[in-house]
Amino acid sequence: MKRGFVKSSPHFFRPVGRALLLLVVLLAALAPFIPAPLQEAADPAHTPNPVKAAWFLLWIQELVSHSRLMIYPVLAGALFFLFLPWLPGQLRVNRATWFPRELRWINLATVTVFVAIVVLTVVALYFRGENWSLSFPG
Repeated sequence: MKRGFVKSSPHFFRPVGRALLLLVVLLAALAPFIPAPLQEAADPAHTPNPVKAAWFLLWIQELVSHSRLMIYPVLAGALFFLFLPWLPGQLRVNRATWFPRELRWINLATVTVFVAIVVLTVVALYFRGENWSLSFPG
């Protein structure tokens, strides 16, 4: 075995390829029946209140609604995850496992950021009313 390479088997990649193909076919079959979560066409005479970003950017809109400076932690987090493989002190894990103990702080940071993004998206999507005030549906 060459140094720096991990031994693998084609028997692992075949089910992954089949699952990917099945997912693409399923999405293509369901796409005509499930409408895209888009708002109505823009009308300059009538501006909706509140104006919300696309669903995948709502968490950032929620953050910057508190302070325009909140974009900087988002950028810092993006740079952290971008350069994570090259940060000093990284351990090389020789076997594939879910949440290895050697990388506990990276796993914790990743799960924390993921949960925060989901919570902020849900708050912005369902609990923001007129003038971006906090309201409860009902």
